[in-house]
Parts: sequence; structure tokens; C-alpha cells
Amino acid sequence: MDDKSPEFIPVALSGIEDATRHHGFDMASEYKTGTLLRTLAASKPGGRFLEVGTGTGLSAAWLLDGMDKNSHLISVELDAEVSAIANTHLGDDSRLSLVVADGNAWLRETNEDPFDLIFADAMPGKYETFGEAWSLLKPGGLYIIDDMLPQPNWPDGHASRVAALLTNLDERVDCHLTRMAWASGIVVVVKK
Repeated sequence: MDDKSPEFIPVALSGIEDATRHHGFDMASEYKTGTLLRTLAASKPGGRFLEVGTGTGLSAAWLLDGMDKNSHLISVELDAEVSAIANTHLGDDSRLSLVVADGNAWLRETNEDPFDLIFADAMPGKYETFGEAWSLLKPGGLYIIDDMLPQPNWPDGHASRVAALLTNLDERVDCHLTRMAWASGIVVVVKK
């Protein structure tokens, strides 16, 4: 079994990857994470999805690839320049709403209905405003985080934030979770 090179990749991925390299964005999710997101999105027909940390749209492309025609994805990104790359390559998809905003402020202020899946791929919703993100997840909903294994682009002191988040999740009684030492270190959490 080879999980290193998926046979089918989203159509928009190549253009997003080229633009990501050109821009110098170094926090993009990898293919393994993308294939998992696509699979999990497919498990929620007619689902409502939230991504906090659009980046250039790589993960959004995988989520959209797994979503059915009745699903909707809201993706929030602070950096307008990288969000513009996502918009260029994915903006014509009516199932996607790209929001340029501070993720913490958006999570605190939103009045969105609960989501079936949240991919927290940024500080907001993961290390900051976790409670706000968690409150937006339906019972039975999936909360996905990546980059839980040491990464070369981690800032100083970040390892302690990762450890604290993992301890918090392990101690919760309102969820079931699986830690995976796979890809960049993924944790899949299901809200009870």
C-alpha cells in the first residue's frame, strides 16, 4: 500500500500549488492531509464545513473534492494575498464561501449554524478561540487538526502550545479522538 501519491487529485490543485510556490507560502497542508479531508468530507452528505486558515486553498480544494453538490464550505483566512490565490482557483465553486477576516474575531462573532466538520488549520480555532470553534461543531461532528508532529516552521515555544492542546483534548469527556503519527500529525476528534 502506498499512501504517498494519491491516484486522483483535485483539478485545481496544480494551479494552487504553482501559485503557492510563487508566493513563497510555506504553511501548506500536504497530500496525505488532503486525502483524509476529502474522505471525511464525503462522509457528510449535505454537510456544512468550516476551515479556519484557508491559506492558498490547498486543503479547501481537497474538501471540495469530497463534498457533494448540497454541501457548503466556509473558509476563513486573515491574509488577503494568500486568500486571493484560493479565490482565483476555487472562487467559481458555489459551494465555497471565502472569508477574509481574523479567525479569532470571526469565531467570536459568527452566528453560523453548527458545522458537520471543522478543519482548524491555523492558530484560531486550534490554539486560540478553541472553545468558540468547538461550540460551532454539531454532536457527531468532526474536528480535525494537523501539524501536531514537530514542523520545521514552528516558532519558538510552539511545542508547548501543541502539548497543551493535546492534553486538553485527551482530558475532555465530550469527545472521542484518535491521534495519528501520520502526515504532519493529525488528530481526528468526534464531538459526543
